[in-house]
This record gives sequence, structure tokens and C-alpha cells, in this order.
Amino acid sequence: MAELASTLRMSVMRLSRRMRQERSSTLTPTQVATLATLARHGPMTLGEIAAYERVQPPSMTRVITLLAEAGLVNRGQHPSDGRQVIAEVTEAGRELLAADRRRRDEWLAEHLEDLAPDEVDALKAAAPILDRLAGL
Repeated sequence: MAELASTLRMSVMRLSRRMRQERSSTLTPTQVATLATLARHGPMTLGEIAAYERVQPPSMTRVITLLAEAGLVNRGQHPSDGRQVIAEVTEAGRELLAADRRRRDEWLAEHLEDLAPDEVDALKAAAPILDRLAGL
């Protein structure tokens, strides 16, 4: 099992690195992850986003500030606690995420076409297992 674990770790890391290279934006991985979190979960406080992304609140404040300056996130006051800020992805942020995903999906689909049918079938069978390993 240790050998399989090492092989899988390296393969997943290489594919992940390659997929990151296909990103269509100049945003950092943390900025993209923050946008995706807001798109998936809706408006959140900066503390909630920081906890979800496992970063410190001051770091998330900087990320949200940069995303807001780029027009990808709106910041507003919390409806019941004026000390807190709520962040929400803008339409421009959603469009950037969609373009980014589309580009990476196209790259991967193009490369999947180079595989033999039995290799594609093996990947179809492996995808849910990889999700389970990832805790999804």
C-alpha cells in the first residue's frame, strides 16, 4: 500500500500542477479558491472565508481587498453586526471562474482523447474513488 500511496500522491500532484498551469487568469491559487468558495457558498464574512480556506483572517482581508479592487468581489456590511464585512462574488468574478474552469476542462478533455478506451474507462471508475479519498 505504501508504494501505491506514493505513486498516487505523485500522479495527483503532477496533474494538479498541470491543471493550475492551464488557468486563464493571473490570480493566485488562493484568490481563485476564495472566489470559488464565495460562488459555491454565497456571501460570507471574512472570518468564515478564512476558516473555510484555512488561512489567517488578516491574510483573507488582503485577498478580499485585491479581489474587490479587481471588481471580482463586492464587500458590504454585515446586516446584524456592523463590525463585520460580508464578501460576495460579482458577475465578473463568476465569469472569470467559468472561463477558468472551461479552459481547464477543454485542456483535460483534449488530452483524454489521446487515451485508449480502456484507460478512459479506468479513469471513469477511479474518479469517484479519488473523490472519496479527498473527503468529498
